[in-house]
Amino acid sequence: MLKMKKISEAYDMRVFTDTGDYFGDIEEAILTNSKVFGWRVKATKSSFLNKVLGSAKGVIVPHQLVKSIGDIMIISKSAVPAYSSEE
Repeated sequence: MLKMKKISEAYDMRVFTDTGDYFGDIEEAILTNSKVFGWRVKATKSSFLNKVLGSAKGVIVPHQLVKSIGDIMIISKSAVPAYSSEE
């Protein structure tokens, strides 16, 4: 059964990748023509996004990469910026 959620319920929701990494928190929804275009995800201190981006505040994740929204948001691993662990 399809359950509807208000966009305001998504603010500060935790975001995880489909591989289980904590990605960050939802900061804002980006709308175009009454449709969700993307989600601005802020990097928090303990997030994988903070390790990858360093000093940047966050990223915009296109809505097409969102796999599920419930108590948390699950996004595709392809939304994660390219990152080399050797640095």
